[in-house]
Amino acid sequence: MRQTGFTLLEVLVALVIVGTALGASLRAVGSLTQNSADLRAAMMATWSAENRLSQIRLAHEWPALGQRSFDCPQGELLLACEENVFATPNPYFRRVEVSVFDAKDTGDKKNPARRIIKLTQVVPNA
Repeated sequence: MRQTGFTLLEVLVALVIVGTALGASLRAVGSLTQNSADLRAAMMATWSAENRLSQIRLAHEWPALGQRSFDCPQGELLLACEENVFATPNPYFRRVEVSVFDAKDTGDKKNPARRIIKLTQVVPNA
């Protein structure tokens, strides 16, 4: 009489294959979640930088040369903005760069905080 069914070795091989597939799936889902959070942070940082550049445009502001830092939170995300104003070859224009950083990531001289976004705009003297 012949017995049917799977051997222990066949069951173990099947479990290894299923376990590997599930592990890869969990890693892919974790990666998608992290990418979604990074994309959201980039979008919020872009809004913060655009807000400052729009404020300069709408107020017809002639920003002073140099650098300044200020908080620029969006929603529950704590962000820090850094504004750099540079002279241009044409004295009637200035270049304004706004960089946005994660305020929780302070960094140091060897490992500065990671910049999320940097936007640049040329401003005329109104």
